[in-house]
Amino acid sequence: MIHLAIAEDHQSLIDGIKLLLKHEEDIHIVGTANNGKDLLKIVELKRPNVILMDIKMPILDGIEATKIIKKKFPYINILVFTMFDQIEAVERMIKAGATGYILKSATLEEMLFALKKVHKGETYFDNDLNLNALNLDDKKNKQSTLTNRQVEILDLISLGKTSREISEQLFIGVQTVETHRKNIIRVLGLKGKGELLRYSLERKYKF
Repeated sequence: MIHLAIAEDHQSLIDGIKLLLKHEEDIHIVGTANNGKDLLKIVELKRPNVILMDIKMPILDGIEATKIIKKKFPYINILVFTMFDQIEAVERMIKAGATGYILKSATLEEMLFALKKVHKGETYFDNDLNLNALNLDDKKNKQSTLTNRQVEILDLISLGKTSREISEQLFIGVQTVETHRKNIIRVLGLKGKGELLRYSLERKYKF
């Protein structure tokens, strides 16, 4: 029997998952939480054996919650459930202790299959993930090749700052910021400003 806890900051999505799993006789939902802190309370009281875990949550995010839970309850298997499809997000969650990783675009059938695999302690990765770039060792990663200034700009991009706002905050020219943006995209192997923004947002959820 899968004793499932769900951690997701959108209550409407939790309600939808509960409805979808309503008739699954081998899955019992022991509790739901909208943030990692509340999830920890559920884990202490209900002791689920599987957690469906979002990454981006208030108060305590999925990465930190996973690390805490796996340290105290290593037998609990965690299936990541997120919109982040970047390979770095996969690496961070697997390093934190997650057993599987699916996207929110997954079908109910895929979610059920993943839950059952993870319940047995087996890994499962969403079919839409590009796992060829997965790197779980401690080798120097791409981000470490950025300069301190580029990392600083990357942090400001994650806050939604425009090039002009970044230039004013760092007291450098707008064109200099644009050059840094282009170099960051090149070094990280990204495909444009949209992917740069998404990368910068995901990067906030690092260890």
